[in-house]
Amino acid sequence: MTSDSTASLFALPLIAILRGITPEEALDHVGALIDAGFDAIEIPLNSPRWAESIALAQQAYGERAWIGAGTVLRNDDVDTLAEIGARFIVTPNTRPSLIRHAVSRGLTVVAGFATASEAFDAIDAGATILKLFPAATYGAAHVRALRSVLPKHIPVYVVGGVSPQTLAGFLAQGAAGAGIGGELYKPAQSLETTQTHARAFVQAYQELQG
Repeated sequence: MTSDSTASLFALPLIAILRGITPEEALDHVGALIDAGFDAIEIPLNSPRWAESIALAQQAYGERAWIGAGTVLRNDDVDTLAEIGARFIVTPNTRPSLIRHAVSRGLTVVAGFATASEAFDAIDAGATILKLFPAATYGAAHVRALRSVLPKHIPVYVVGGVSPQTLAGFLAQGAAGAGIGGELYKPAQSLETTQTHARAFVQAYQELQG
């Protein structure tokens, strides 16, 4: 994949992570995020009835956004996700066999990693994006060090403890984007809260772009 195609994968390089969302809430919150500017939505597999939520979101918004799954650990779940129309998966760790299986099923892979060795294993297996987790623990300097050895066309996203205030520091050190979890959505929060948080992240990113 060329650097241009990788860079344009998501129009807004912020993945909205809706951990704990239910099918009853999914469409309203996903719609609010898309309206705010997000075009990559992750529903983790430790959410209630995740397959139903992902299928509903894909049917309703699949033409407007990338709908995917997070915390993916099993090949069986990859198969289910491919069957219901998910477009990408996010893993919490580096498991080359899972990455290869997901790629074989036509899914884009955002692979979790912490070290350069894990990063290269994920790239060799077919990952399109690397996910540094937990980013707040490793810090922006860790991103800079990793970027010095990783292929330039492979984006590194930071996940875990990223806020509108800390986003700039990570991007300045070479992160291409971020996954936003608890700072964006917590289970059972109001739609208005999701809208407010979404606007804050989109505004923070847009201000960095000038």
